[in-house]
Amino acid sequence: MSKLNAELARAFRTASLRPTTQRYAVLEFLAKSPIHATADEICAAINRSDPRASRATVYNNLRALSRAGLVREVVSDGSKAARYDAQLHRHHHFHCEQCGAIEDIPWFDISVSAGRAALGKRNVRDYEIVFRGACARCRSEVTK
Repeated sequence: MSKLNAELARAFRTASLRPTTQRYAVLEFLAKSPIHATADEICAAINRSDPRASRATVYNNLRALSRAGLVREVVSDGSKAARYDAQLHRHHHFHCEQCGAIEDIPWFDISVSAGRAALGKRNVRDYEIVFRGACARCRSEVTK
């Protein structure tokens, strides 16, 4: 069993979620994929090896994986299609406002107590930071 397969199996067990063939295929694609894919991109990719997954099946599995905390919808300004990301390792995101790329940023903690006054009586379960600006590629194109 590969390291990724072991990690996926552990993730399903930890989330108490049954690893159906298509659910596993969705999570595996997202874990291996360097892009933050749309449901249509996920459907097309997993149907290359197993053409039994319908769009509805992919959406239903994304919803189940999201509820289990294994996948999250990545916030992307102005994009019509939702993008998804496997949450096997905690991380933040950077959204390039010029080319639309979404990149993973290694996780770092912030002090929730620093924002306690602004949060008021809200109960924070989780958080994610989304940085916005110009990615390295777009910045280098501007300086040329």
